Amino acid sequence: MKPALIDQPVGALIGDRTARALGNDLAIETVGDLLRHYPRRYAERGELTDLDSLQVDEHVTVMAEVASVKARAMKQRKGTVLEVVVTDGRGELTLTFFNQAWRQRDLRVGRRGLFSGKVGVFNRKRQLAHPDYVLVADSADDQEAPDAAEAAMTFAGSLIPVYPASAALPSWRVAKCVQAALDVIGEVPDPLPDEVRRDLGLVGLGEAFRLVHRPAARSDVARARERLVFEEAFVLQVELARRRAASAALPAVPRIAGEGGLLDAFDARLPFTLTDGQRTIGEVLAAELARTHPMHRLLQGEVGSGKTVVAVRAMLAVVDAGGQAALLAPTEVLAQQHHRSITELLGPLAERGLLGGSDTGTRVALLTGSQGSAARRQALLDVTSGTAGIVVGTHALLQEHVEFFDLGLVVVDEQHRFGVEQRAALAAKGAKPPHVLVMTATPIPRTVAMTVFGDLETSTLRELPAGRSPISTHVVPAGEKPHFLERAWHRLREEVAAGHQAYVVCPRIGDAQGDDGLEAVAGTEGPGSATPGRPPLAVLEVAPTLAEGPLSGLRLAVLHGRLPADQKDDAMRRFAAGEVDVLVATTVVEVGVDVPNATAMVVLDADRFGVSQLHQLRGRVGRGSAPGLCLLVTDVPDDSPAAERLSAVAATLDGFELARLDLEQRREGDVLGATQHGRRSSLRLLSVLRDESVIVRAREAASALVAADPELSEHDVLRAAVASLVDAERAEYLEKA
Repeated sequence: MKPALIDQPVGALIGDRTARALGNDLAIETVGDLLRHYPRRYAERGELTDLDSLQVDEHVTVMAEVASVKARAMKQRKGTVLEVVVTDGRGELTLTFFNQAWRQRDLRVGRRGLFSGKVGVFNRKRQLAHPDYVLVADSADDQEAPDAAEAAMTFAGSLIPVYPASAALPSWRVAKCVQAALDVIGEVPDPLPDEVRRDLGLVGLGEAFRLVHRPAARSDVARARERLVFEEAFVLQVELARRRAASAALPAVPRIAGEGGLLDAFDARLPFTLTDGQRTIGEVLAAELARTHPMHRLLQGEVGSGKTVVAVRAMLAVVDAGGQAALLAPTEVLAQQHHRSITELLGPLAERGLLGGSDTGTRVALLTGSQGSAARRQALLDVTSGTAGIVVGTHALLQEHVEFFDLGLVVVDEQHRFGVEQRAALAAKGAKPPHVLVMTATPIPRTVAMTVFGDLETSTLRELPAGRSPISTHVVPAGEKPHFLERAWHRLREEVAAGHQAYVVCPRIGDAQGDDGLEAVAGTEGPGSATPGRPPLAVLEVAPTLAEGPLSGLRLAVLHGRLPADQKDDAMRRFAAGEVDVLVATTVVEVGVDVPNATAMVVLDADRFGVSQLHQLRGRVGRGSAPGLCLLVTDVPDDSPAAERLSAVAATLDGFELARLDLEQRREGDVLGATQHGRRSSLRLLSVLRDESVIVRAREAASALVAADPELSEHDVLRAAVASLVDAERAEYLEKA
């Protein structure tokens, strides 16, 4: 057959009905899709599936042995029920068939087979109702089972591939389709260049398909997986290397801070000493801002590690050089907080042209969507004229009528909350491509940084500034021990009595109409993780309850995303000024909020938040000289996965360790981008945690190849593979940086 067969519709090999089922249920459209539908695991002849590991509602395919067969009449209506109990030698699973007593001829005691269906529970016993099955001979010569001949042809080796399947397509039917493709596929075009495969000792793609689908031994699976995993990493890294090369080829205006200018004046007035990490990264940023092509750098770091100061110093260097810097924040609360903190850090340096302002200074403009018309007009004028060297804003910065005098640097805070078009729109406002600094307060494991942010160079701040106080975190099991919650409110009152302030965080806003929408709970673990039978707690319901009950007499204020901008700003201003004892808020306080006097936080329904989000939230306390306290309130049982997650957060303050845990507990698709949800993803075997060394090797090989052949003109098959990866559906995933 021609090599192009791999790109043909799967219907060219199999019947239309099966082809439609493959497309609808498993998103398999082409022969190539079919061959890349890899086995989930391998059953071994003589080795039975651990039935105790099966989860209710899971669609499973298990290898088991028939232990007993019993037919009985139904009690409520005519007909019979055939109950077949299968075993792995320890656990048991019941197979239930209605009005199919004839299956007793097949399912005799001692027979072994693959049984496929959805796990349910009846009379407290796990069962598969009307499962599909194929009886598997103990050896290729054993033809006792009625369909053993067919099974022997499909599963010729000692290892039996078990595929991701569906109700309409059990694993062995998928296997038959795969075998049909392998029989006729012939030579397979290989996206891996010969020299790369040779240097790493990897098998060709056609051989990898045969080894992964028809393994004679576990070593065959290992050889196939080694090659296929590397290919996934390599194709992705080639595209990211091309993006780095394209960025490096763009022209940019060098931005070099002058001696004795704004940056030096800022450093002289800082009330603290920069950490070694802040200084080192500052030097890296200064060198990259001085280049004639755009900087593209990711700055990540621990909560409270001082990323904002690093970004401000980079912005001031650009202003010193005659340009402007824009800081794009995802929410108005964060934009206002950044504007306030930058203005305070600069002092007279932010008041050039005003009474008492410094002649070497600049102005800091704030631009948000809900500003008053007068403030907005003045901000726009300052931005267009260049009076404002630093511009802080939300999506309002992206509007067409916002024109910069000379945009030299774009700082994107919490970049994962912005889409490709939004970032591109801001970057396009410069006469030449501006330098770009991306900041995230969510620690990112190294392999994720190489995979998701692969077209950015990465800098990491791990060191906390001197004087930062420790934060103690405790889980409050309010469901099992209600008096613990009473003690939590008492502790919060003690903090306020000592002259400090506190946060109470809820996952929902709530209102009189009963709105139960979650606000920005990005880490929500999904249904079943939180307390069943009630909606999440809401700010507008909790605040009055606290004011009338356990926190009566204290000064409370509320903060959430639906408040008008002036009310949000007023609430934060009063809290920062110490006029509010307790701020009852949603996750709008998750990042960027800096009130050193706030020492305590109570997170209600903490099980509804993800690991990284909880880590960000508790970073709002302990920012001054007094120790911080974070109490994670939950109703979930102690032995639940959600409770284990909360215990992990309480056990460590290492954000990088927690980020890795977060990734391990979630599907990697959730981390790698929205395009990895639902339909087929480009990464089928590659694990960004398990395969770190593979990603490193792939990045090195991809960088070398792209340096020699940026357009991939010498590598047609690889170019096609990259083009397939970078289709419209996956564009945003690859553009995360």
